[in-house]
Amino acid sequence: MKTGIDIPLLKHGDSGNFLLIAGPCVVEGKEIVMRIADHLVNLSVKYRIPFVFKSSYRKANRSRIDSFSGIGDIRALEILAEVRHRFSVPVITDIHNPEEAAMAAEYVDILQIPAFLCRQTDLLTAAARTGKWINIKKGQFLSGSSMKHAVDKVKDSGNERIMLTDRGNMFGYHDLVVDFRNIPVMKALGVPVIMDITHSLQQPNQESGVSGGMPEMIETMGKAAISVGADGIFIETHPDPANARSDGANMLPMNKMEDLLIKLTALRNTVNNF
Repeated sequence: MKTGIDIPLLKHGDSGNFLLIAGPCVVEGKEIVMRIADHLVNLSVKYRIPFVFKSSYRKANRSRIDSFSGIGDIRALEILAEVRHRFSVPVITDIHNPEEAAMAAEYVDILQIPAFLCRQTDLLTAAARTGKWINIKKGQFLSGSSMKHAVDKVKDSGNERIMLTDRGNMFGYHDLVVDFRNIPVMKALGVPVIMDITHSLQQPNQESGVSGGMPEMIETMGKAAISVGADGIFIETHPDPANARSDGANMLPMNKMEDLLIKLTALRNTVNNF
């Protein structure tokens, strides 16, 4: 990870380790969010990993109208703010329209632009005007080089605090594939680049209206990302993915997180010594 990155509350920035953005897909309730945050914070301290807690306060892009979307915006944002204060770690959440930017910015350190919305000028400029760090997820329909335009929209709005996250590209109607050339291509834009190693394994557009996934490939995807120089890893985790309210099919079981971080940290140390 780049040293000197000025995300509030970020620790271990001098460790040479990758940035970890991790947490459950969506805020399901206070108890489970705190449980996951406590586990991840302890691991980040143990392995000196710069850590940002993530969770969506609302899921706006569900396939079906009866899919879980959230527990209420303000209630969920207050839970995220409590994670920030209780554990003294930065927090990131998604926004979906320009009106949400200022509201969410009151509670979190980083605003995330969903991949499907990464070209929405009004959304990018509204996020930029908050002065917060902005994590723009690369659209599944875009090349890495085309993300220059999203970066420029934020910079031209007066905000240089930008990171990009790759989550793969559509491969047919029901699968995604990752072109790892996009990591160095996006790094050449002068911003930190993160690899989402859970959503990149998603199998979208299923007839059931519920996305599938390949969580058994999470470790492989993480190793590949670290090997080609990703500045960070984005990963969703849950104590019981089978019963998670969103994206359970591609989340890492929480009890497997430590083993994964041990391996990725060791690989990062090797890459740093090249």
